Amino acid sequence: MQQLMDWYVETLLDIYDAEQQLMDALPKMHDAASNSELKEYLQQHQQTTQRQIERLERLFDSIGAKPNGKVCHGMKGIIQEAEEVLKMKDAQKDVLDAAIIAAVQKGEHYEIASYGTARAYAQLMDDPDAATALQKTLDEEDRFDQDLTRLAMASINRQAEQRR
Repeated sequence: MQQLMDWYVETLLDIYDAEQQLMDALPKMHDAASNSELKEYLQQHQQTTQRQIERLERLFDSIGAKPNGKVCHGMKGIIQEAEEVLKMKDAQKDVLDAAIIAAVQKGEHYEIASYGTARAYAQLMDDPDAATALQKTLDEEDRFDQDLTRLAMASINRQAEQRR
């Protein structure tokens, strides 16, 4: 890694693989969830994630890089933890939904940090188009995180607590 551009590409590769892993995990979370609003959010976010992957592919094209060859170990660990949540077969539905939200939010927070870093690099390297595209994704991730927090606090976590 000689230049910031090298680390920028490395960061984008990490994000790209994280998004690919998330695309595989979201349907499993959706199927395990019981709350209809949570299921809807997860389904919508899968569609959003696909658009984000396509946006990343356009960024790779714009800098002449190929979006492959990197494993995002951070997201891999987060998804492994999420898979443990899905094995909670004896959990009450509300408790499982609360655990799914927590697991998904861990991934969202990883993505928020990663996209924020990539956007900052794009700004520093005077690439306003890339910075704008990355900010758009960052805003989408933040909105999804806020929606999950609202859902958890307004109903799912309360319902899970009442089942104690």
